Amino acid sequence: AVVSTQSTGLKYAYKLRWQRHKENPVYDDWEIGEGDWLDLENCEDTITHPEKGYDAVICIGNSFAHLPDFAGDNSLHKLAISNFHKMLKPGGILIIDHRNYDHIIKYGALPNSSSKLYYQGDRIHKIKTSVLTVDTQATMVTLDYEIDISGIPFGKDQTMRTKPDGKIIPVSQFRLSYYPHRLANFTDMLKGIFGEGAEHTLLSDFQADPPADYISSYFVHVIKKKE
Repeated sequence: AVVSTQSTGLKYAYKLRWQRHKENPVYDDWEIGEGDWLDLENCEDTITHPEKGYDAVICIGNSFAHLPDFAGDNSLHKLAISNFHKMLKPGGILIIDHRNYDHIIKYGALPNSSSKLYYQGDRIHKIKTSVLTVDTQATMVTLDYEIDISGIPFGKDQTMRTKPDGKIIPVSQFRLSYYPHRLANFTDMLKGIFGEGAEHTLLSDFQADPPADYISSYFVHVIKKKE
């Protein structure tokens, strides 16, 4: 099953299912629907949940960090993860990630490897990083993107930038804001919901054993529901 709260995500899933079903009829069995992380049990008008639960719930691409913390106590985050846990069958796994916000908060910038884990293109011209703090605590990280749109029709009003090689390019600008999950706190939150004895693996950019001096762009958590 594919569940998304964004129409663009749903459209892409439908498109991918149509493209892939020609290769393998198993893709015809994909269920695609709209759901809310805070109320996953009640999205059965679009998705039929398996009676025994899912083998895996996958939430990657730093998408979980889009969920805000209005109360300042991580209550919405805990509710969403609890719902992921409920959706799993015994022995099922949750795969969930977040950016290396510890590095971002400390240095005010993304790690050098940040742009190439999920996005493999070369159109990112610049990313400006801002950290919002309240009472000395980081509460939001904002990324302002400038994307090279050379060769792409984008209307008349374009912002121009100069690349290091002197080439002038048009850019598209947009902003994304995130809740900055610190690694230790996020790990504790997962274990608090899945139980201290739950099997938990931490990957650095999907690497189980990165070099000692490696700075992760993303931390990927794999945690198993007790059987």
